[in-house]
Amino acid sequence: MRSLIAVVSLLPILAAAETAYVTDNLRLGLHRASDTSDRAFRNLDSGQELEILSRDRNYARVRLPEGEEGYVKAAYLVLDKPAKLIVNETIAERDRLTAELEELRQQFAGPAAAIAALEQEKAELLGKLDESESLIDELGEQNSNLRGRQAQYKYSLPLVWVGGAIAVCLLGGFLLGLWWVDHRSRQRHGGIRIY
Repeated sequence: MRSLIAVVSLLPILAAAETAYVTDNLRLGLHRASDTSDRAFRNLDSGQELEILSRDRNYARVRLPEGEEGYVKAAYLVLDKPAKLIVNETIAERDRLTAELEELRQQFAGPAAAIAALEQEKAELLGKLDESESLIDELGEQNSNLRGRQAQYKYSLPLVWVGGAIAVCLLGGFLLGLWWVDHRSRQRHGGIRIY
């Protein structure tokens, strides 16, 4: 029996500092009298947060966030947030996130444009690189052809050189022949030149 009395006496303490809400679609009167027999001095809307200080089967003593205290009918209090309040909080959160998203989009608009410009520049540079690589391949092929021709004519002389050597030899042979004829003629005629 004593334990039952102890538990019953502890119930108001256990209920203290519990957060509750006024249920959906209701205007609940806040009274000064514990049995709510007096006229309400304030009306509470659905979703109004309040703290339960004490509670019995019919009535609850409550404190508003501003510190105002009074009595309400306990049947209209729920421990879970009403759907109206949850919807309003969700809408407010959605609006906040939408505004934040728009702000982030505006912040990233500049870097996005810079990224697009850099990607375009990268594409142009890659095009130039491809052109350069194709030119390198073409020049390498020409170089290989020239090296092949050089190897083919490795021990040959240019035609100009050969023609020049022949002309020098003919001129030298002609002049040597004239000297030889002159020399022989002088020997035969006692050093006198006769033509």
